[in-house]
Amino acid sequence: MRAAIYPGNGQTVRIETVPDPVPAPGELLIKVDRCGICGTDLSMTRGGRWDFGQNVQFGHEYAGTVIGYGKGVEGWREGDHIAVLPSVACGECRSCRSHGNNVLCASKPGNVMTGFAEYARVPTSVATRLPSVLSMADGALIEPLAISLYGVSLARIQPGNPVLVLGGGTVALYAIYWARRLGAGKIVAMSRSPRRKDLSLAMGADVFMGYEECETGAVIEALGGVSPRLVFEAVGAEGMLHKAISHVAQFGTVISLGFCTSPDSLIPAIAAYKCAAIQFAVGYRMNEFLYIADQMDKGHCDPKVIITRNEPLSALPAMLALLRGANEETKIHIHCNPGQTDD
Repeated sequence: MRAAIYPGNGQTVRIETVPDPVPAPGELLIKVDRCGICGTDLSMTRGGRWDFGQNVQFGHEYAGTVIGYGKGVEGWREGDHIAVLPSVACGECRSCRSHGNNVLCASKPGNVMTGFAEYARVPTSVATRLPSVLSMADGALIEPLAISLYGVSLARIQPGNPVLVLGGGTVALYAIYWARRLGAGKIVAMSRSPRRKDLSLAMGADVFMGYEECETGAVIEALGGVSPRLVFEAVGAEGMLHKAISHVAQFGTVISLGFCTSPDSLIPAIAAYKCAAIQFAVGYRMNEFLYIADQMDKGHCDPKVIITRNEPLSALPAMLALLRGANEETKIHIHCNPGQTDD
């Protein structure tokens, strides 16, 4: 089969022919339909400390069709459409029992981040069957939707809470989506990129604004005279935690979803004078996947509107290069097998 291989050390991703995967007991074999490019794919193929490693497959926002299975698999059949939670957990350690977040599993038995390929083998424990009303495009968006849902759930939104979302990428847009669905009051979206305005408003923001010299006052005005009770930082760049703290209300909470991999300074005294809390988040639980698969078609907007391009697997290296520079894209989906449609 064809698969994307990252050589390591920041070298260009290659599309190579590798052996077809064979499902082990308890695993499904799927024909991958599509896989979305994530910011993590960009940051971990640059080289440096945060790196996928050498000669590895990658891709974690994917959906496909079951075409086979290993011994002991029950309740699945060929032709089932699935989305994949790409982190495998032991289910027995303290983190698994307490939190159910596969990414936090202490044993870390592996992952199935192999979505940029024609085929993949997937343990049934991380497979989510897609309802018939959902397309493969929907399925490949469940993973990024789950990241934002997990973070927004940690915020414990109360009805009417004023919210500020920093960023205009996928995680930020879906943070707006879930904040609106979970009962937030007015929502302000803030991004340096004005092209994200329409998408931010479509996801449920009331006001969109860029970074301004007097932006703290502008946000308060947009929220009806109050500071945001909740600030979602979804940029992951240096200085964004400080910006979030400068905006949050007294006794408010900053939720960090940006996953910044560089040192980021802030002034604790500013946060202290607000008695502000900072909640960091990574990953998601199977609960989020199952909920999204069941509820995705019942929201106030179509999450697929963020998809700006559909490209073949052969175009992945070029798309990664495109996204590293100035671009007009939001979410690019890679079709991993010939003849697939853009539904």
